[in-house]
Amino acid sequence: MNRRLRLVAVLAACGIVVATPLSAAAQAPAPTLADTVAYEPSDAIIANPERGFDHTNNTHYYPEGTEGGPGYTPLDVATLAAYREEGITELVRVFYLERFVAEPTLDPAWLALVQADFDAARAAGISIIPRFAYLAGGDFPYTPPYGDAPLDIVLTHIEQLTPIFQDNADVISVVQAGFVGLWGEGYYTDHFAADPANPGVLTDEDWAKRRAVVEALLEAVPADHSIQVRTMNMKQNILGVPSGTAGAITEAQAFDGSAISRIGHHNDCFLAAPDDWGTYLSDPISLDQDYLAQESDWVPVGGETCNVNPPRSEWATASAEMERYNFSYLNWDYLQDVLQSWGQENLDTTAKRLGYRFVMTESSVVDGTLSLTVRNDGWAAPYNSRPAYLVLSNAERTVRVPFGSDARTWGAGETVTLQASLADVPAGRYDTALSLPAAHESVAANPLYAVQTANVGTWDAAIGVNSLQRQVSVGADGVVMAEPVAGAAARLPDTGVSSLAPAVLGGGVVALGALALLLARRRRNA
Repeated sequence: MNRRLRLVAVLAACGIVVATPLSAAAQAPAPTLADTVAYEPSDAIIANPERGFDHTNNTHYYPEGTEGGPGYTPLDVATLAAYREEGITELVRVFYLERFVAEPTLDPAWLALVQADFDAARAAGISIIPRFAYLAGGDFPYTPPYGDAPLDIVLTHIEQLTPIFQDNADVISVVQAGFVGLWGEGYYTDHFAADPANPGVLTDEDWAKRRAVVEALLEAVPADHSIQVRTMNMKQNILGVPSGTAGAITEAQAFDGSAISRIGHHNDCFLAAPDDWGTYLSDPISLDQDYLAQESDWVPVGGETCNVNPPRSEWATASAEMERYNFSYLNWDYLQDVLQSWGQENLDTTAKRLGYRFVMTESSVVDGTLSLTVRNDGWAAPYNSRPAYLVLSNAERTVRVPFGSDARTWGAGETVTLQASLADVPAGRYDTALSLPAAHESVAANPLYAVQTANVGTWDAAIGVNSLQRQVSVGADGVVMAEPVAGAAARLPDTGVSSLAPAVLGGGVVALGALALLLARRRRNA
């Protein structure tokens, strides 16, 4: 029975007869099970979690008696909240452990300061990319002794940091490997190179030590998180795989919890030289480049620029390589001379496309199943688990139906179709939305950690969901009707009706109310 006949039946039951035909506008085809709603893309810069430009800062902990010590600069909620106002949701935080270079036991007071930083980040809705190192370099050239810690000290410290990694996984994006060498970048080191004066030449024993550090970190960091190493050569030697695509992770290995699936890359000399100052070490260099291009489909990649090097450091190369290597984040603070050479329009493009950028394109309801297509216009996919839900809500209840898809698999440039059955949804009329919450329960309900799609008029910032701009009515018999609504229409209360027709509560006033409601909906959808 079509909608007009159902309406006439309702009115007849109340003793009211409609003798005149509906207007031409009201006779426009009513929404059907196959109706499609299309969504308008947005060109806005969106502050989504675990992607985009980042701020990077350091804090120190000098030995007692050091002038100006201990030097720890804590994070504060107000500063971090201001980052979000800038559109920045991540902070690369380098913790320097100068006081503990020769001390196996980390000071509980220092550990408390580190924990307080993560607490501040959580309160502000910011994620942290932590790195631990023993000291930063001074003026070039760098000569030994450099001042980093030996293997036994490093391993003891990683063990003591395990609770920090485990307890704060909800606000940790990825962990940079650190610990070895100046800045924790693995090169200028007293203890992980046989000849510290020639740190580019490493023995099997040197690699065994470095492997021990990485394995300890993989054990300390939660299994659903990744770490990043400074060069492709580091991962290749630690895992015993060749450069080129033959040694890179494959789709079959992605997210399986193995070491190869959990080690990503950070390039802290992006665009600085033909080899990015030792970032690409293969011969020919194209092997490491091809290796990274394949790796970055499945593991996190980010970094920073460090040297004005035209034309390589200019926009044409920068954009091509950020796209090829699936960059998720880039340091806004360093080097501004490089970034500003790209021009404001291209900086805006970078802010939009670093990491993922999901755009809803259309939805439909057919045979009791809602389908939604989503396109990824970013340069990468999320690298941490990101479940997708269909959220149905009305005044009485909210129902979450899993789409059965993880946004980590929505690759750059790809379009995916999500489907959710409404078969087990209780009867009623519902607003619908796409929810992409954080995977960790502690922040899953926090809208600051939810993903906003790049669409016009769909984001509900209060609860962190993306409106599908349509309603569905589920009958007691399981029949589903889709009803597109204009824009972010106000939520209609659930009437408790168990069929697609309005409930007949008795009396002409109720019937006329039903008439007015249906006519209004028909005009809105005509």
